[in-house]
Amino acid sequence: MKPAKHPFLLPPDPGAPFPPAELALDEPDGLLAIGGDLSPVRLLNAYAGGIFPWFSEGQPILWWSPDPRMVFGTDGVRLSSRFRRQLRSSHWTVAADTAFAEVMQACADAPRPGQDGTWITAGMQRAYVEMHRLGYAHSVEVFDGGQLVGGIYGVAIGRMFFGESMFSGRSGGSKVALAALAHVLHGWGWPLIDAQVENPHLLRMGAGHLPRDVFLTRVRALVQEAEREPAGSWARRFGRWPAAVLAGGAGV
Repeated sequence: MKPAKHPFLLPPDPGAPFPPAELALDEPDGLLAIGGDLSPVRLLNAYAGGIFPWFSEGQPILWWSPDPRMVFGTDGVRLSSRFRRQLRSSHWTVAADTAFAEVMQACADAPRPGQDGTWITAGMQRAYVEMHRLGYAHSVEVFDGGQLVGGIYGVAIGRMFFGESMFSGRSGGSKVALAALAHVLHGWGWPLIDAQVENPHLLRMGAGHLPRDVFLTRVRALVQEAEREPAGSWARRFGRWPAAVLAGGAGV
């Protein structure tokens, strides 16, 4: 398929199908469509097709599927030897789906180098909190006692996790959240975490590139496993356990 010359304009019907992600623009890389809404049915259709929303306050909703795609293998998240040594004496704990809205707000408030403001708008927060209520959006939280010190959130369909954003309230908080997510998903037999677009921090932690066609083939297979992995809260399944487990030599 040849990329489109202009982004597609989405129809008002939230259930209308997206154009194939293979038709996304080359420049800007991955821009596929414009408009629509952030209703659960629209978001689920987008993620199942390898597409995600990304736009700033005051812009129309923009939908993307870049090529290549940045991903983590759930067995491939790297923590440095120094950081692992620090974790062995850490009192931090990790949990899931116990503070979703707080994690998303913290991600929205986190300063980003080279960015003025946030793309996690109030409308985005409302939409993903609703997705969380429906059991499709999840967060992993890192706590020091009762204080939230790191986290990550994203969307899960079938056996595929689509990462959206993460934050550190303390140094290393986001690393622990990502590593904990990968650790648990690997144990569940989920192979990939979508990281969307490249940045140096993700590369240092073990992310790599997949050509979009390969990524889409894998995603389309993994999201079909919804019967095996139905939507719902992860709080009990994930449990609450010491972050020191991620230093190695112990199990959850």
